[in-house]
Amino acid sequence: MSVLVLFGIFFFLVILGTPIAICLGAATFTTLMLFTDISPIEISSMMFEKVEHYSLMAIPMFILAGNLLSKGSAAQRIIEFAKSIVGHLPGGLPISAIFASIIFAAVSGSSPATVVAIGSIMFGAIVQAGYPKKYAVGTIATAGSLGILIPPSIVLIVYGVTAEVSIGKLFMAGVVPGIMLGIMMMVVTYIGAVRLGFKRSKPESFKVRLTKMKDASWGLMTIVIVMVGIYGGIFTPTEAAAVAAVWAFFISVFIYKDIKISQFFDTALDSAKTTSMIMFIIANAMLFAHFLTIENIPQGITTALIDANVDKYMFLLLVNVLLIIAGSFMEPSAIIMIMVPLLLPVAVALGIDPIHFGIVITINMELGMVSPPVGLNLFVTSGLTGMSIKDVIIAAFPWTLTIFVGLMLVTYIPQIALWLPNLMMG
Repeated sequence: MSVLVLFGIFFFLVILGTPIAICLGAATFTTLMLFTDISPIEISSMMFEKVEHYSLMAIPMFILAGNLLSKGSAAQRIIEFAKSIVGHLPGGLPISAIFASIIFAAVSGSSPATVVAIGSIMFGAIVQAGYPKKYAVGTIATAGSLGILIPPSIVLIVYGVTAEVSIGKLFMAGVVPGIMLGIMMMVVTYIGAVRLGFKRSKPESFKVRLTKMKDASWGLMTIVIVMVGIYGGIFTPTEAAAVAAVWAFFISVFIYKDIKISQFFDTALDSAKTTSMIMFIIANAMLFAHFLTIENIPQGITTALIDANVDKYMFLLLVNVLLIIAGSFMEPSAIIMIMVPLLLPVAVALGIDPIHFGIVITINMELGMVSPPVGLNLFVTSGLTGMSIKDVIIAAFPWTLTIFVGLMLVTYIPQIALWLPNLMMG
């Protein structure tokens, strides 16, 4: 009965358009008050205790680092470097946007930040080069979703905390699938450009490419510092986030000199607002998941599926369907906090590696970012380009379908995700 009340209130508030954090918090608070002896003060205390996790400290630091780099000239320099490498191919500018998104995703760890940073610069350039407006919109909206898979990723951090698995292994597991999806999207872009009649142009000289790489090197060093630091045992992923924020501040203020000290407060304030939103969702989602756990819901689902002789392949298919639907309506962090406590025990019981399962969930979140009706990247792209949500959805479809194909590959070929972490970390 208590579970029916919990989900009834939750879905009722979702239908009303209530912010997801309020949906989670109100449903859990009401159910706890009706069916348990826990006092409101204890519930408030539980919320704070749920977010007092060392690994979650990485989130505000990565958000600050991403904001510093996206508001400065680092994004522009990364784009110029990407254009020098692949800009001469048919579809070179859209491919450059995807390439730059892959790089910037590894710097910022945020999908919306990647869309804004790359899209605000590349959209006009792609259209001016003669590409259809919908072609430009499709590549920008979908390429930005790579920000939640390629490390450092805020979504992977949230999954690691919830599933209690190594965030370092998760970061490493996201590298190959992230690059694979990026290449698949580039191939689709190339084929589309050839069909539109675009020709190969003269590539830039090695000297020009080297110059642009040097120009972008300070921003690119963020990736190197984070990854080498984590996997070299120099610091933890949480400490790496702090180092990335300090490095981003240093290059933006003292090297590129495109952010003044006086502007830093506004950037920090924007980062704090984003962090507050994410942490409020996490706190309420953890409380929601805690109630499900004390009601033994995960154990019940595990037993039911095993008794029904559901194998891991069918289970993964069901998970993908469930998460694609959920991702169309909810924010990734909230989905992970709700679904992982329910689904992970079943996955482990069926012999699915928790690291592989985390990557499958994250790619589903990528699809959710570009799936109607509530895909966040759709709204960000619509705001950047002035196109309607309907037109953005249609424009993004070929690349959204590409992500779906990549999801199927990673789901049923676990080694795509597990090969690198097993090689590097055992």
